[in-house]
This record gives sequence, C-alpha cells and structure tokens, in this order.
Amino acid sequence: MSVLERRSEIGLRRALGASRRAVAGQFCIESGLVGLAGGVVGTVLGIQITAVTCLAKNWLVVLDPALTLAGPLVGLVVGLAAGLYPALAAARILPAETLRAGV
Repeated sequence: MSVLERRSEIGLRRALGASRRAVAGQFCIESGLVGLAGGVVGTVLGIQITAVTCLAKNWLVVLDPALTLAGPLVGLVVGLAAGLYPALAAARILPAETLRAGV
C-alpha cells in the first residue's frame, strides 16, 4: 500500500536521479524496520504476559534467552520478505509516467 500511496514521491526521486537500487533499498529498509519493531513489541508483550501468568499461578518464571532474541529477528525477516515485492515494484516505476499523471 505504501508504494501506491507514494507513487509521486517515487517518481520525483527517480526523476532527480535516484537509482532503482536506491528506491528498492529504501522500501526494503522501511519494511524491515516495521517488521523489527513488530517483533520487538510482540516479544516484550509475550514476555510480560508469560511473567504475569506465571506469577499469578505461583509458578517459576523461566524464559529462554534464545527465544527473546528470535522474536525481533523473525519480525525483521518477515518484514523484509513482505516488503521485497513492493520494493521491486517501486523500483520499476517510470518517473515520467508518475509525474505526467500527477498521481
């Protein structure tokens, strides 16, 4: 959706000399950061819910450090995978086409 909303920005960047690689890289970085942020938030919420549940039932709270690191990494990978196609689509946008249409 971000690519469709930002067609004119992409066209302007391409018209000013941004390479296809730079445009694709921008969208990959953005989607990766969103995925990483989601992974961090999900991991923190998961740890909190686990701790609260264990404490409410008088259980010992045990967390595997590898899993706490895996959450954000999985979020990053999923974000990059989800953003790859839109990034490539954004890189293929012709500058003249978007600027002429006024989209």
